[in-house]
Amino acid sequence: MMIELHDYDLVPIFLVSVAVMLACSEIGRWLGGRTVGRTAKNISTLESSILALLALMIGFTFAMALSRFEGRREAVLHEANAIGTTALRARLLPPPHRAEALKLLREYVQIRLQITQRIPSPMELNAAIARSNELQEALWQQAKAVAGKDAAMVPTGLFIQTLNEMIDLQETRLTALRNRVPSIVLMALYSIAVIASGFMGYGSGLEVRRSRLPVYIASILICAVILLIQDLDRPSSGFITTSQQPMVDAAASIAGYTD
Repeated sequence: MMIELHDYDLVPIFLVSVAVMLACSEIGRWLGGRTVGRTAKNISTLESSILALLALMIGFTFAMALSRFEGRREAVLHEANAIGTTALRARLLPPPHRAEALKLLREYVQIRLQITQRIPSPMELNAAIARSNELQEALWQQAKAVAGKDAAMVPTGLFIQTLNEMIDLQETRLTALRNRVPSIVLMALYSIAVIASGFMGYGSGLEVRRSRLPVYIASILICAVILLIQDLDRPSSGFITTSQQPMVDAAASIAGYTD
């Protein structure tokens, strides 16, 4: 069964990866020490090739994580703009639909904030999505009621247009939230890193005067870069999170509407 790294905290992952990398480098150094005096002309070439492959994999995986991070940030901005525009156009609706639509939108934007300000459980996330769908249906019923009274009203058409966009952007944002670097890619990255660490240790074992320190530093740096990739891939936890400021600003603006 594939290990889902997304289910584990970043700090334990970093500590375990560093321990495994250093252990593999020591095993490689021990094996290299036993090979001293034998033919080892191709070891440095093989070591360089594996490090080049590791660099390629890190660059590829980092690009994947960064593109997903940017996608989540843009999804927050687009949804916040859609909610804010819908609220503005809701103020053009005739009473009592105006007040009811704004009330529903205030609750809606708060729910959209809550699912990203902390890490919700699957049950909490499903409940938030279900409530969002209920609020969308209630807003759509308000639009239908106004359109039924006068289908030629321009404000109603504008409100329906942005409401439809807001509903579509919910799924866009949820998809961006769930779109992560596959665990198999991260596991492959760690596997290549471990092998590279072993070969670095092996190369240092072949040279008696070669210090362990460069191998240790390289191993820790590699683990730190992989940790950064995983951090970018976790929008609601870790050290790098997706800013929710556009949604906060939208919620503050809607809360300030008095009409």
